Amino acid sequence: MVREKWVVSAKKADFNEWAEKFGISPVLARIIRNRDVSDEEELKAYLKGDINDLHSPHLLKDMDKAADILLEAVKNGEKIRVIGDYDVDGICSTFIFTKGLSILGADCDHVIPHRIHDGYGLNDSLINDAKNEGIGLIATCDNGIAAFGQIELANTLGLKVVVTDHHEVPYEETDGVRHEILPPALAVVDPKQEKCQYPFKNICGGVVVYKLMQVLCEKTGSEALKNTMEEFLEFAALSTVCDVMELRDENRIIVREGIKRMKNSRNEGLKALISVNGLDPAGLSAYHLGFVIGPCLNATGRLDSADRSIDLLMSYTKVDALSNAGELKSLNDSRKNLTASGTEKAVKYVEENHLEKDDVLVIYLPDVHESLAGIIAGRIKELYNKPVFVLTNGEECVKGSGRSIEAYDMYEALNGVKDLFIKFGGHKMAAGLSLTADNVEVLRQRLNEKSNLSEEDFCKKILIDVPMPLSFANLELAKQLNLLEPFGTGNPKPLFAEKDVRFVGCARIGKEGKYGKFTVINSAGTKDTLMYFGSLERFKEYADEKFGEGAFDKLLSGKGEMTLSIIYQLSTNSFRGKEEKQFILTNFS
Repeated sequence: MVREKWVVSAKKADFNEWAEKFGISPVLARIIRNRDVSDEEELKAYLKGDINDLHSPHLLKDMDKAADILLEAVKNGEKIRVIGDYDVDGICSTFIFTKGLSILGADCDHVIPHRIHDGYGLNDSLINDAKNEGIGLIATCDNGIAAFGQIELANTLGLKVVVTDHHEVPYEETDGVRHEILPPALAVVDPKQEKCQYPFKNICGGVVVYKLMQVLCEKTGSEALKNTMEEFLEFAALSTVCDVMELRDENRIIVREGIKRMKNSRNEGLKALISVNGLDPAGLSAYHLGFVIGPCLNATGRLDSADRSIDLLMSYTKVDALSNAGELKSLNDSRKNLTASGTEKAVKYVEENHLEKDDVLVIYLPDVHESLAGIIAGRIKELYNKPVFVLTNGEECVKGSGRSIEAYDMYEALNGVKDLFIKFGGHKMAAGLSLTADNVEVLRQRLNEKSNLSEEDFCKKILIDVPMPLSFANLELAKQLNLLEPFGTGNPKPLFAEKDVRFVGCARIGKEGKYGKFTVINSAGTKDTLMYFGSLERFKEYADEKFGEGAFDKLLSGKGEMTLSIIYQLSTNSFRGKEEKQFILTNFS
């Protein structure tokens, strides 16, 4: 079990003044302050920010230049090829880019590299194909910033290239000074560039392309494109959530406003995905984007071709869309089963090779489908709270994906051993790489030698927003918490805590009784119900270890009790038309 350290957030502000001025509870004001909102202007934007509060797209370096190059190509009838990526951000970016250019009358198509045959981003084959097929301009989205050699090749073949991306810029370090290696494209739009003055760097590829469409809309005055920007906002939101961008600053606005529009989406493909997954459009949340809709789009790039997702989003009839969406859902169901099996193999690999003491886990699973490496790495990271790389056998070499913890900059770490790789890229929390099989063990050794991680870094820090007895929580506060949505990375669901809560009963709930419904007595002496959607087996192991063998079974039978400190979430739940407060247990000690 991963060690946990419970920490109470203690950021200061005049919570009562904020509460009075904005008509919210002081508890809510304190939670918002814990999200790094430090003054009243930021608080206003957090609570009431809308689409008009987004940063100007013109602040992105080379944005106007890129728009002008594209419009010149459209005017001259040049063939434009959009080259994207096979994950949700790449799919949504490609869809926005291709549809937007088509609305402006461009002669354009799109190519999404095949995960297995092409790998991530541009390669020489894609460049040569474009030349042979009469393409005049290549426009990348969600990739291209690291494709120096490929874009150099394009230049020698007489192809024009515009790059739009959001990933880290490659660099070389000389005498402790970093020098960016920017690709030799006609325009490079990426907020991570040193000379880019854009005020918020952490936007995804879909948002970069959405902002490019805003500029094209302004420059052309196209009413058709203007009318489609609402639809594009939905996909910018989907990209943001699925690429695990922090829901701060304008990202939070984009996701909130995108979900609003998604509830009445004009896109037949998106409506079909919502339908086949049995979702209520009125109740859509960031959770559904990240864990239901997004994975269906992602499954095509993992197990088939991401072109199927583009076809779905381009669907013009409800019948076609529903058929395509059903196939994507089936693919995703298959992906879930393969992921569960791969995760079991990864745990077994760690145990059999005695890697538990490694700071950085490098797990080599030759027979696991390479498209699942990233998902499995994420699962293992959650299990051990360590940086994880999962490597598999690709067609020509070993390929892998990594997922990191807050204390470990994965891109920096890979850059420090880049001589081992055929190719690599990514950012602080996630990365992709390819290398030869004989370098797998060398990679494990060198990453661990240079990790600089301490035992404290592996201790999972749980930030408690407000220590608050269960008896203080009421339905009104539970309703107010909805103002904080959308929840996700950078804007998590609020956590509350109470010490010495008496557990007096438990019932198994859910499929196969995996989850729990606890009856507790709070500090005021009244009973409350705690729902628990973690592993009930994990709770049983903890209870039996702390209170003696059989303690959990006694609680289950109603003949025993135990006292625990808890962390919980507060939400609302509707039952038979009546709205009630609901407590969800997340951690216990």
